[in-house]
Amino acid sequence: MISPELVEAVRVRLARAGVEPSAAQVAVALRAERSVYGDAEILAVARALCADLIGAGPLEPLLAEPEVTDVLVNGPREVWVDDGHGLRRTTVTFPDDGAVRRLAQRLAAAAGRRLDDASPYVDARLAGGVRLHAVLPPVASGGTCVSLRLPPRRTFSLPDLVDGPALEVLSAVVSARLAFLVTGGTGTGKTTLLSALLSLADPGERILLVEDSAELRPAHPHVVRLESRPANLEGAGGVGLRDLVRQALRMRPDRVVVGEVRGSEVVDLLAALNTGHEGGCGTLHANAAGDVPARLEALGCAAGLSREAVHSQLAAALDVVIHLSRAGGRRRVSEVCLLGRGSGGFVEAVPALAFGVDGGMRVGSGYAALRERVGGW
Repeated sequence: MISPELVEAVRVRLARAGVEPSAAQVAVALRAERSVYGDAEILAVARALCADLIGAGPLEPLLAEPEVTDVLVNGPREVWVDDGHGLRRTTVTFPDDGAVRRLAQRLAAAAGRRLDDASPYVDARLAGGVRLHAVLPPVASGGTCVSLRLPPRRTFSLPDLVDGPALEVLSAVVSARLAFLVTGGTGTGKTTLLSALLSLADPGERILLVEDSAELRPAHPHVVRLESRPANLEGAGGVGLRDLVRQALRMRPDRVVVGEVRGSEVVDLLAALNTGHEGGCGTLHANAAGDVPARLEALGCAAGLSREAVHSQLAAALDVVIHLSRAGGRRRVSEVCLLGRGSGGFVEAVPALAFGVDGGMRVGSGYAALRERVGGW
């Protein structure tokens, strides 16, 4: 067993020499420290130093687990993962909060972002598509917090995610080029399902993806990606989702897709879907399908539209809400609703289909209208 003090000495020696922590360089550094070890020990030290210097340090083994989607660090003593069965605390720890802080700052620097006392939080995308969010003390009072969200290891097809009646209904929604939103809470699989649905689009269609962080991975031959960019340290050069939606509309799209609708870009998306851009879609955080009109109303009003204007745009722009839920670690499609004007003139979510945990299906008042819009299934 190699002591942590020796590993630290090797780290310092390599840093001073300015060389990569390869097995050969580690062997040279160990000999310089008057320590002789076999090949297995040298490779172990090399892997540990690579993880700590250019990787995710103690988190590296967790990121390599095939089922893990999220790695969450709550200070030096708490590291949690989500492997599809809910959050699970791991045995991984850090020596102190300084080690967590250094890791967060190094990851932020690798993404070209700043993380220090003057800028105590960061949201960025790392190489390979990993989404990084970090917050430093004293904003995070319990210690440095790091959240890493991993991109899907593979693109799921729709039959991988749903079956039976839900598969037929969702396939029909895409084929009929209805505009839809995939909704649900955090970690319910909205992005994964949207990627699978977009994979069903006609290969002759041109899909424009607008995202904060490139997470959608549809298996489709004609996909163009636009990704937002934060402002630099001087506050210049930022490109937001609203700007990108406008640019996407000038790029001859067949489908405009907003990875996550959460701000003023909702105005341009609704306007686009009202001007002949059929089949547009996106994801939205919502607790229930019935909450979607209120969520969109709040976003639209915050962007400067009146309540009446939001509902007028919404009534003509969006057709369907596909709501996801998660129970017992299992993600599933729980409801499909139509959007339509209610008796008061404002848009409401009309239940069409509800799917139980056992796979059973219940028909709602919007069922007949949904079948008519998609031409049956």
